[in-house]
Amino acid sequence: MSRSLYAALLLLSLIWGGSFLFIKVLLLHQVGPWTIVFLRSSFGFVFIVLLMLFMRIPFKINSIPWKSVILVALVNMVLPWTLIGFSETRIASSMASVLNATTPIWTMLVGLVLFGAIFHRLQWLGMCLAFVGIIILLGINPASIISVDPVGFGCMLLATLCYGFGTQLSKRFLSNLSMYQATFATLFGAAVGGGIMMTIVERPDLSIVFVPGVFGSLVGLGVLGSGVAYILFNYMILRGSAEFAASVTYFVPVSAIVWGFLLLNEHIGWNVLAGLVLILGGVFMANQRRTVKLAG
Repeated sequence: MSRSLYAALLLLSLIWGGSFLFIKVLLLHQVGPWTIVFLRSSFGFVFIVLLMLFMRIPFKINSIPWKSVILVALVNMVLPWTLIGFSETRIASSMASVLNATTPIWTMLVGLVLFGAIFHRLQWLGMCLAFVGIIILLGINPASIISVDPVGFGCMLLATLCYGFGTQLSKRFLSNLSMYQATFATLFGAAVGGGIMMTIVERPDLSIVFVPGVFGSLVGLGVLGSGVAYILFNYMILRGSAEFAASVTYFVPVSAIVWGFLLLNEHIGWNVLAGLVLILGGVFMANQRRTVKLAG
């Protein structure tokens, strides 16, 4: 993997490290999960449109495979974002981060079973080692797992499975698009899908957007966590691999802890450093060999 891909991985983890906080703020303001999906997609979509116009990047709308784009948007954005929003009303952020970090493993399993991917033993070992690092970093123990709300637990796990499918689908169907086109198209699909479900299920008063705390969180979640983030995410998928892009979820809890240390003066214990060493070592090990795919 090139240095630019690892730089994108680091930057994306820093952006997504704050996303769980923004979601929590929106939920505290009684913004529903479907409404969050619609608003974050819309903010992100407006951002990518303005960015492409400013950079004079052609949209090439007629060359976009819209059926595949809608499928990717639903599986990789609308469904997992909604499930995460709902699960965060029932489980702690630390547990959500651990479950979110199963995404790379699901991505590999989906690739193996449905997309003809072949993985070497070193890749499996690296992914599992990084996941152990997440558990150590966040101090998760059997008691905390047993006490977790089963519905919230199940929804979060289902969201990561959606990410596993969606990431592989992006690699398969969107490889001919640029990272800007892919982000533009999928955010449009997510905004449409989220908007339809928001209207049917929640019917919110959208004037809440202009509440200061809500608007700021939407800018963070929409512009950064959806617009900028998915440019980086699609770059890693298209230039690297689906599995490498999914490994960003290992670093999201790390970046959340770093933000807490820098902004809130929170303590960083030995478990954070030990977990980080395992995560870095595991991700590096897992990406030493490229995935080999079967023909067809």
